[in-house]
Amino acid sequence: MPICTNCTHPTPYLYTVYNSRDNLRLEQCSECGSFADPYVEHDALTLWIDLILLKRDVFRHLLFNREAGARRLTTDKSNQARENVPSLASTEHHREKRRWFLIAQLGLGLIAIDAYPSASFDQDSTYDEVASWNQDALGGYFRILVGCLIETLGFHIGVTFASFIVLHSLDRVRSFKRVQIAPSGLRLQFRYSHIPLTILYSSLNKFFLLFLLTIWRPKSDSIGGAPRLAPQHNASELFTHPLALRALTLLDDDTLDRAWIVRNVLGGMATGFGLRVVLDCHPLLTTLVILAGWAVKTALAQLVSGWVGAGLGGVSVAEEMWLAYSIP
Repeated sequence: MPICTNCTHPTPYLYTVYNSRDNLRLEQCSECGSFADPYVEHDALTLWIDLILLKRDVFRHLLFNREAGARRLTTDKSNQARENVPSLASTEHHREKRRWFLIAQLGLGLIAIDAYPSASFDQDSTYDEVASWNQDALGGYFRILVGCLIETLGFHIGVTFASFIVLHSLDRVRSFKRVQIAPSGLRLQFRYSHIPLTILYSSLNKFFLLFLLTIWRPKSDSIGGAPRLAPQHNASELFTHPLALRALTLLDDDTLDRAWIVRNVLGGMATGFGLRVVLDCHPLLTTLVILAGWAVKTALAQLVSGWVGAGLGGVSVAEEMWLAYSIP
């Protein structure tokens, strides 16, 4: 059953369609009085922008209400409205199958995209030059692609297993309370297939920022043959404490790895927000879930690093660079 994107109260219908697909009316939530899901009227571009902005309601729409909640009213020969309601069991089974198919589609596509920046550090040429994709380069990219697939599966499995433990622990704690609190509508409609789909939706924020870095990538030496501008302020003149100077050194263009920060730090924060929406639990628990997924991902990355490094020429430096980019 769909839920209200504002209060997560279960609602049988999100909108009503009258004879024509374009003639519809949004339904109001019986609990909070607002429209149950305004996103049913929005196009894909609006959904994509709100996903990048990490808006809570768009996650609830895509995870629980997409292709659901439609009530179709048709007029028969006697001009009486007739309601077409599909079977609930068949609809739920169909939505579960489509959800796993969407997970496979998004997962394979995003893994292929994620493998490209992982392979880019093996190129000795500048970013303005076109890399020659010979047989060795394709073989190295294939190994990195398999490595990204393994570590991504490990992260999803670790997060799903940790979520299973957290949710069952919360249910056990609630069972010992004297006053039983009814679970929320989001918790009633939750399926474990929502977890990998949430991670994939959250990663769109990360890949958008990585895409911007490929367009406006900072260079540490010079840009277009012009010398770099000297800094206007010297940090040593403003701060004298060694810890402050060391922290400022980490933000220098020569040492700051923006791609690593976007992929792991911001990507982890976006995933944590998405899991906070779908699991409906305390942010501290979602942080523990993310850390568990990172632990499994790190262990698998260490396990396959030797095989991936062999595809990069067997150089230990290349293997260490792949691990540094992969491990949070």
